[in-house]
Order: sequence, then structure tokens, then C-alpha cells
Amino acid sequence: MLRPASSRLRRDGDLYALEAALERRGLGPVAGVDEAGRGACAGPLAVAAVRLAPNARIDELGDSKLLTEAARERVFERLRRSRAEISVVLYGPDEIDARGISVCNLEGMRVAVARLPQRPGYVLTDGFAVPGLPASLGVVKGDRTAACVAAAGVVAKVTRDRLMTELDRRFPEYGFAVHKGYGTAAHEAALRAHGPCEAHRRSYANVAAATPT
Repeated sequence: MLRPASSRLRRDGDLYALEAALERRGLGPVAGVDEAGRGACAGPLAVAAVRLAPNARIDELGDSKLLTEAARERVFERLRRSRAEISVVLYGPDEIDARGISVCNLEGMRVAVARLPQRPGYVLTDGFAVPGLPASLGVVKGDRTAACVAAAGVVAKVTRDRLMTELDRRFPEYGFAVHKGYGTAAHEAALRAHGPCEAHRRSYANVAAATPT
């Protein structure tokens, strides 16, 4: 299988260079995959796959972790208005507890890619290769290297953050709208004070420790 010289392409600083090189070699269409919520102890895991429209340039697109919430929302809406193909898969706390976060994450990437309207010829993933995908490449810091991975990261993050804001309305005592289910000091204090709710992943050690016996 022909593989791109990704280490060389990364040095030019062009977020779109790797995808363009793959397309030139006839390996497209190229899709990117990323997730949000893997490290949280509450709320869903969101996995997104995105194939950008040919020659697309999305203003402000970049690593979702380096963008403000307002910028992520703007990028998300620009992606939706463009001809990007978008697929999102969600796993709730019960399924994460039953199957494990890694199993859900890897399966979610395969399912998200399979649900894209057009089967990609090549898939770029953030950081590590994923078994069971079409021809693929794990890209170190992929959300800072490949536009389609960055787009998938933004879609996953915005989708999940919106769901966490909805959970905050149901369970305001935990502050989900602020920390989005991650183990911040404020979240840990709320867990100790109130115990876990249905949004928490009970297989996680900190949640289990806060569960009344």
C-alpha cells in the first residue's frame, strides 16, 4: 500500500497539505476521525468523521482544544454550511461502563467512517492507527496537522459540549456546562457532595469512590 511521507509534509505548516498529497496520489477521498470525551468521567463519548469538500478552506479551523468555545461554534456552523460530509457516533455512560472506553472509541471511529455518505479511500486518525478502517494513517497531533482531523475534532467537541449543556439543565448541581464532565476540582467536590447521577460513568474510579455503599 502506498503511504504518504507524512513526516515531511507536516513540516510545511499547511493544514491541508497531507490531504492534498493523498488526493494527488489517487488515494482519496480523504476523511478524518477524532473523538471528544474520552477522558471525562461523565457524559457521552462523541466520535466524528468528516470529509471536507474538495479545495475547501474553513476559516478558523484548527485544533479544537486551542479554539475558544465561540470559535468552535463558528467553525462547526461553517462546516455544516459547506459541502463537508459529517458523521457522529455517540456512546452513553451505560455502554461505556459495559464495554470500556477504548472499545467504544475504536468501534465509534469505524462506525462513523462507515456512515459517511461516500466511502473514503483513505482515513486520517489522530495519533494512532485504528484497525478495521479503510487504508488509514495515524497522524501525530493530527488535529494540528490535517484539516479533516481538525474538523472531526471540532464536530465531536461541539456536539458533545452541547449535550453536556443539556445535562447541566437536568443536573445543575454538578456544573456540567462548565467542566463538560471532566474531573475538575469543582466536579470532584460535587461528586462527593451529591454522589453520581445517571450521567456519570460508574466504572470510573473517582465515580465509584463517590457512590454510596
